[in-house]
Amino acid sequence: MPEMIPLGWFHTILGVGAVVSGFYTVLKYKVISLEQRSGKLYVLLTLIVAGTSLGIYNQGGFGIAHILGVMTLAALLCGVVMEKTKLFGSASKYFQALGYTSTLLFHMIPAITDFLRRLPIGDPFIDTLEDPMLRQFHLAFLLIFVIGLVAQARWLSKSST
Repeated sequence: MPEMIPLGWFHTILGVGAVVSGFYTVLKYKVISLEQRSGKLYVLLTLIVAGTSLGIYNQGGFGIAHILGVMTLAALLCGVVMEKTKLFGSASKYFQALGYTSTLLFHMIPAITDFLRRLPIGDPFIDTLEDPMLRQFHLAFLLIFVIGLVAQARWLSKSST
């Protein structure tokens, strides 16, 4: 694994802040929204982290991490547009939840991948992106995402009645 460049450190530190503020916001408020201070912090940090991910080329070119960065920016934009414009009327809150919550999943995929490929230093947990351990983490995060999204949808439907 290549050494981390200063942009990588900046990206990683802000990424940890984004993940912490995102999960805090979901646990406390059930959904991420720009109406909450922690929601605003999450959106801002996620915007910076996704943007900086596009400038990190330690794997030889535009790759899956860059695609996730673009997907994160698109999902973030979707969440903001749905929250601010209510483009789809009462259904907008569900698309807002989908957009913002998707960004949490998109944070976790490269986070666990990088963690397992770097630590412990000198003898990382995995050597390849095809490692079964990594796939199990990705599947677990996907399952948590789906369960969380269903829980958010139920909460949103109950809170609007």
